[in-house]
Amino acid sequence: MTGNMKVAVMTGVGQMAFTSRPVPRPEANEVLVKVEYVGVCGSDLHYYEHGAIGNFVVQPPFVLGHEAGGTVVEAGAAVTDLVPGDRVALEPGKTCGHCEFCRSGRYNLCPEVAFFATPPVDGVFQEYVAHPADLCFKLPEQVSTMEGALIEPLAVGFHAANQGGAHIGQTCVVMGSGCIGLVSMMALKAMGVTRVYVVDIMEKRLSKALELGATGVINSAQISVIDAIADLTGGKGPDLIIETAGTEITTRQAIQVAKKGATIVLVGYSKSGELTLPISLALDKELTIKTIFRYRHIYPMAIDAVAAGLVNLKALPTHFFKFEDIQTAMDRSVHEKADIVKSVTQIS
Repeated sequence: MTGNMKVAVMTGVGQMAFTSRPVPRPEANEVLVKVEYVGVCGSDLHYYEHGAIGNFVVQPPFVLGHEAGGTVVEAGAAVTDLVPGDRVALEPGKTCGHCEFCRSGRYNLCPEVAFFATPPVDGVFQEYVAHPADLCFKLPEQVSTMEGALIEPLAVGFHAANQGGAHIGQTCVVMGSGCIGLVSMMALKAMGVTRVYVVDIMEKRLSKALELGATGVINSAQISVIDAIADLTGGKGPDLIIETAGTEITTRQAIQVAKKGATIVLVGYSKSGELTLPISLALDKELTIKTIFRYRHIYPMAIDAVAAGLVNLKALPTHFFKFEDIQTAMDRSVHEKADIVKSVTQIS
């Protein structure tokens, strides 16, 4: 396929513009995908608002966006399992394939990973993208490309649930009900966890959690999290806690409310990168504390869960924006966080 495509670029902090670039040509092991939907992630918003995340600094013009779903329009010569017309979800990280982490199956820890919208690698706020075929997962007929775009954050939720050893019969608490908190809650429910409670300070996000299947919610701006969870668990505490808010107070609360012998999975990044925690209490309770970085080997599981109706991704977005309104999409997503739980941009 030849010609040019429209690309949205970040030209500076808080500034978006459109440019034209040649449609990429797929290599032998790649497919060319017509991008149809891209989710707006918290990392996109952080780059847009601040120009950097830690050591990853945006050098404009830069393309944001890494949660993508679309349709294959061309396949490279070596591609055998995808053909034009196949609808796919794109896993955004290309790894080296030969380091100790890739060879042991922990490819998400590859030091050479090239991940969409992580500087200096451009993202997918554009009409077409060429991507390795083995990172493009075919969607069943009943799963839309909009849902395909949201497989990426859902994969984070499933990886957190897997790391925590989630299973039927447990009582779990999710700290934070932003997008990652919500997909973590849905992943836990899909894996059979019996009771999942969600904690946040924003009422609209808690209402969305209930809509998506939470057993109950706790508004920590109104009541004591410690007392509420004690009441809900008969004083024992939850078996598993997934912390997605990334704040010191919620991480401390997780340790305080956890049942003895429980597992805590840390998902959220703190703004400072450092937390002061009651480690003596964690030792006394013999807690297991785990962390996650993105995900690995999760896309097939997440797609199956959506196809089977175990996860309702259609209900996750609260706002949709046209591609031509990308500046508005970014601005509103930054400034209206109490109302916009998850926004999605329709590229085509």
